Amino acid sequence: MSGRETLKVRAVRAEQAGGTSVFAFFLYGADINRVADISRIRRDDQELKGFQRREIRDHVKEITAFLDSGPVLFPNAIILAISPEVEFASARGRSPGNMCEVGDAGTLSIPIYPEGRRAAWIVDGQQRSLALSAAKDRTIAVPVVGFVSDALETQREQFILVNKARPLPTRLINELLPEVSVLLPRDLAARRLPSALCEALNTDPNSPFFGLIKRESDAKDRAGIVTDNALIETMKASLKTPAGALGQFKHNGDGNDTVAMYDALLLYWSAVRDTFPEAWGKPPADSRLMHSAGIRAMGALMDTIMLRADAAPDKVAAVRTMLKRIAPLCCWTAGTWEGLGLAWNEIQSTSQHITKLSDHLVHIERDLARAAA
Repeated sequence: MSGRETLKVRAVRAEQAGGTSVFAFFLYGADINRVADISRIRRDDQELKGFQRREIRDHVKEITAFLDSGPVLFPNAIILAISPEVEFASARGRSPGNMCEVGDAGTLSIPIYPEGRRAAWIVDGQQRSLALSAAKDRTIAVPVVGFVSDALETQREQFILVNKARPLPTRLINELLPEVSVLLPRDLAARRLPSALCEALNTDPNSPFFGLIKRESDAKDRAGIVTDNALIETMKASLKTPAGALGQFKHNGDGNDTVAMYDALLLYWSAVRDTFPEAWGKPPADSRLMHSAGIRAMGALMDTIMLRADAAPDKVAAVRTMLKRIAPLCCWTAGTWEGLGLAWNEIQSTSQHITKLSDHLVHIERDLARAAA
């Protein structure tokens, strides 16, 4: 690293994951942002970049105020992904007897580059690092754990796993899940496929949801109107049962027919859009169809309608006929739901309202189907 500005620190090196170097060391709080960038989640030509959520200014101010309140104990470790170009020199000399030889002590040299090209990336602790850089005391010693990897997928995997038990925005996790392949906890693994299908619905120009789904990476001036979590929950429910519109294409151990799943979603939701054109694409305040409660309820109806349509010679026509039958009884933008006693704009995203509306739609569809038989 001759000729380059470097930051040298005493560190202990160990190995994990079959040879990945992991370092433990301390930095002054003010030095963290000298060596590490924050890789924020965004999209560039539809490609997902980064993984960090947006800065939470109030949280940063609270931490800064705490740090400025006097001598404070601040042992929370910052986790960094470090470029392989760092250098480590083992310390010379004999080790004390009976010492647990877990790690190798030495000197870690980290090159210092301009912002955007730094040799490390913050995986956990971005709010703390921002607060430390703004604190009056520039010499607070902060514990740091760094693993060597410049692979974005590995950084995303660690970001999700580290933050699994913390209140990360659900939409941030939803958008990142399809981009990682690490073995995930069961609840996150169940969301990966629906999250990928949700992303396809949002980016496919042939999708009725094209550009309408809220994603964490959206710029503030072009945010969607449908919450991705509402769609993901409907897909999760459909995948749980072999009789579901999506579950019938789930083959444990033999791979999933994701193409058939996506085609089913396009068929059904395109029919929903065309059946209720006056309610489609409007903000949830103006249309309860685009509200998370409406999406969840119509998602529950999807399994019933798609299962019955499977036996029809023209599946597309069958789905549209069934939706057309219930249309006069739906109150997405005006009126009162008969049987529920709720005005159209009284429907809320509570489990009680979602269940009531879902059951109501399923019941009236079945009653009308019997009457038409």
